[in-house]
Amino acid sequence: MKEIIFQKIADQTYFILDEHMASSLPKVFVAKYTASRNPQFHAKVFVFLKFCFDHWASDRQFMDESGQFDVFRRNLTVLAGFYDSYHTISGEVRIEAKSLSYARMNEEEFKQCYTALINAAVRTIFKGCGKSIEDKLISFF
Repeated sequence: MKEIIFQKIADQTYFILDEHMASSLPKVFVAKYTASRNPQFHAKVFVFLKFCFDHWASDRQFMDESGQFDVFRRNLTVLAGFYDSYHTISGEVRIEAKSLSYARMNEEEFKQCYTALINAAVRTIFKGCGKSIEDKLISFF
């Protein structure tokens, strides 16, 4: 999360300050913000994940499909190499998928993750698939 420091000069007029300028003034304001990601690209990634899930799940049945989709999404994210690992109390290593949320991944990392998700899906889920599935898959590149 980034910060911006500013001083109010007049009604609805603000002056952005650097840290050195701000340290010499008695009253400044600090605003925290996160840079926005492209929402269309974010949606495209989730359409891709749903496409992958539908292909993978076509011959399976689940009690809770939305819950299974979430598990699938996290598993594919781990296979793509976007995960954190932790040591448990029992000494085992626990691997958790990184969050794809706006607040936890910047645009550049999200683009890298998308490329890695495609590669992981091609290696595992779409290995040996037919021409029609390949054509649909190519539309995501």
